[in-house]
Amino acid sequence: MRILAIETATEACSVALFDDGVLLDARHEVLGRGHAERLVPMIAELPDKGRAAEIRVSLGPGSFTGVRIGLAVARALGIAWEARVRGYPTLALVAAMARDAGDGSVTACMTGGHGEWFVQDFTADGSPSVEVISLPPAQAAERPVQSVIAGSKAEELHALLPPGSALSAVRLPDARHALKLDPALLRDELAPLYGRPPDAKLPG
Repeated sequence: MRILAIETATEACSVALFDDGVLLDARHEVLGRGHAERLVPMIAELPDKGRAAEIRVSLGPGSFTGVRIGLAVARALGIAWEARVRGYPTLALVAAMARDAGDGSVTACMTGGHGEWFVQDFTADGSPSVEVISLPPAQAAERPVQSVIAGSKAEELHALLPPGSALSAVRLPDARHALKLDPALLRDELAPLYGRPPDAKLPG
């Protein structure tokens, strides 16, 4: 079965096409912005223009715009190809990449909104041990971390901690590692994971 993976929740935009678990081709670009312009052309550059029986797409948390772009494209292709579309958590992919590099239990720390960081702990088998939370840097440094820290804010978090934790080389998620995720983390409900309460509140 062919699987197309889409990752757009951070400043990186990446896609990967697998056939029976084997990576056929992939693209990975650190854009900052511009996911809307690059995502579809990147998919079109893959074999058979990326056509697959299943699509896996990042649900975040991360860039609100990036997550929405990835979901919109995945849904549209799912309809056009009559493909199943499933979502996965971005921080879980970061942790899976760190484990694949030989690390054990992982704290994923990624850029959040309003100067905060998204933080989540994962066990050595890839399971999340806590829910993702959004914290100011000082509060993120006060909580216990796992043996290894990975993600776009890993270096900054590591610098705030006492000696003891290790620093992973993994910074940004990459779709070419999507099949390393625990299948139990895949979701059929394609709702973005925001990782923090909405800024706007309903009037009382």
